[in-house]
Amino acid sequence: MNRNLGILAYGSLIDEPGDEIAGATAEILREGITTPFPVEFARSSRTRAGAPTLVPVTVGGTRIPARIYILHGNVSEEEARDMLWRRETGRRGRRPNSAAHSNPGPNEVIIKSVADFQGVGTVLYTSIAANIVQLTPKQLAALALNSARSAEVAAKGRDGISYLMAALRNGVRTELSAAYEEEVLRQAGAATLADAIERVRFVGRVAAD
Repeated sequence: MNRNLGILAYGSLIDEPGDEIAGATAEILREGITTPFPVEFARSSRTRAGAPTLVPVTVGGTRIPARIYILHGNVSEEEARDMLWRRETGRRGRRPNSAAHSNPGPNEVIIKSVADFQGVGTVLYTSIAANIVQLTPKQLAALALNSARSAEVAAKGRDGISYLMAALRNGVRTELSAAYEEEVLRQAGAATLADAIERVRFVGRVAAD
């Protein structure tokens, strides 16, 4: 099979590529794939009620396990860039011209590429700026717990604790992940992350009553 074009999946894209990317995928590379850049839980996501998410960083961070979705040969690079942009933004249509400029805004989803990576001609990936100023386990845990208090977000599994659980399940270990997990458990008074979610949801229900 020709491996000319692929999409690098790290973070939630590993488990949730979306129907469009999944339908365009011919093969998935799983073994021995890591991000070509360091990553950390350094962005508070608006669509996840402020939950910390994994983004590329220039200071600290760790190269983490990833996957590459090899796309069918009839998918052009431009189509793949638009496809990935739609997955990351939840929008329709094509990327705006601003999504290709060299000086993006703090909330701009930029689709970048790396050539000849892991035997694939061109691999596309998402880059969005870190925005958590106090990047400490205590702050990450506070953001994760607060996001889980949103009934709508938690019901969809889009809260920070669920995101952290999925990341750890996929082998993600960053400079802060161990201390971040411990701090979530400490602040929630829980033994496991799953227990932490239930405790937060229970408190939310009690408060609502």
